[in-house]
Amino acid sequence: MSDAFVHVTGVTKRFGSVVAVDHAELSIPRGAFFSLLGPSGCGKTTLLRMIGGFATPDEGEVFIDGERVTELSPNRRPTNMVFQSYAIFPHLNVFDNIAYGLRKERLTRAELARRVDEALAMIALEGFGARRANELSGGQRQRVALARALVKQPKVLLLDEPLGALDRRLREAMQVELRQLQKSLGITFLLVTHDQEEALSMSDAIAVMSAGRILQVASPRELYEQPNCREVADFIGAMNFFEGTVVARDGASAVIDAGPIGTVRAASDVAAGTSVLLAIRPEKIALVRTAVPGAVAGTVAATTYLGERTHYVVAVRGRAQPIVVSAQNADAVSTVAPGESVFLSLSEGAIVVLPR
Repeated sequence: MSDAFVHVTGVTKRFGSVVAVDHAELSIPRGAFFSLLGPSGCGKTTLLRMIGGFATPDEGEVFIDGERVTELSPNRRPTNMVFQSYAIFPHLNVFDNIAYGLRKERLTRAELARRVDEALAMIALEGFGARRANELSGGQRQRVALARALVKQPKVLLLDEPLGALDRRLREAMQVELRQLQKSLGITFLLVTHDQEEALSMSDAIAVMSAGRILQVASPRELYEQPNCREVADFIGAMNFFEGTVVARDGASAVIDAGPIGTVRAASDVAAGTSVLLAIRPEKIALVRTAVPGAVAGTVAATTYLGERTHYVVAVRGRAQPIVVSAQNADAVSTVAPGESVFLSLSEGAIVVLPR
């Protein structure tokens, strides 16, 4: 068995003929902020529920801190969960919501009050104990749900899209707070989200899921810079794809015939004669008005101004799909207008070679 703090091995869950999770393998270090990322229906919440004990695997095992917990009920696992709906009890005030799980521990009144006060301080809601749920903002309710889960001092905190109900500005602020809280507590956080920016900004490592399978587990930077397949590359951020064939090897690089965009070089160990898929991020393509060696000629079809940057949609002769370029907007620099001729420069280090 792995020495990981949370270890999932061969876990499969079926609902009738639908395979919701397909032989998942996962190892999460102690004290990590780990995310399960993927589109709706990919199996990430089902996997989270099996780690938390709210569902039982049809196959495979779940271990937490070296203990096999596969069949244990949620209340017997060293975990607690924060749900997307928060599940705050409307008939209880903030103090009693947070104290709810503690009351079963038969603590003295003084100890109960101390633990709740510590939890309120942890979420920066000192003095809010007497407030009722309907007197709280969305962000405050989210903090109360966090405090209610953390006051039980779990080894693993499970978060099922806890920021999904918040508006964008509040969600971004809570992402920072949640990450800082995790760092200060040092416990393992396991987040489920479909929001790639949320996962990239908060996580030490991310597992990308699709159709019940874990496609890649890596750091945010590695997922973005070196995806291992088209599905991951397409889900994490924007990406341009080009088909090509390796025509020669040159040391650690492959020389690739990419059709309408010409011959390019990219770091790869793929053998000559192999068909490949090339991927390049929009911000890693340089858009210039004058030709440079190796540049691809094109015509700007559309532009989208986004404040700090502009997205350009560039049509290239012989290519059905346009190429998307993202460029930072510098002071006093005018953008290129639709209809103008431009040149696109693709550097070797920006191109990722994927299997076809």
